[in-house]
Amino acid sequence: QLQASGGGLVQAGGSLELSCAASGRSFGRYVMGWFRQVPGKERAFVATISWGGRNTYYANSVKGRFTISRDNNKNTVYLRMNSLKPEDTAVYYCAADENGVSGSLSISFDRYEFWGQGTLVTVSS
Repeated sequence: QLQASGGGLVQAGGSLELSCAASGRSFGRYVMGWFRQVPGKERAFVATISWGGRNTYYANSVKGRFTISRDNNKNTVYLRMNSLKPEDTAVYYCAADENGVSGSLSISFDRYEFWGQGTLVTVSS
């Protein structure tokens, strides 16, 4: 089970940090990812991180502004979002891919087997 939190309302240029806490199993050997979705659009890839956190990959739209990280001791993945823009407004979902290998990353939503419930981020202009 994945529980995302940390969403809220923030002004453009501000920052937020999302958390995704895993329970029920250890996610240390899972590739983790963040996606976001706005009404009427498909869920879009945001960022992914490998098992140990050494490798990360970002969507072009967030590169340089967002940082994904993980603490396997706490079974938690984070998404630090800086310089937020109104177009970042969305429901953000964390996800876990159990079929990755060490060092691998997953950018396609259909690779992820486990999903959190989503947390809403609203960026006002």
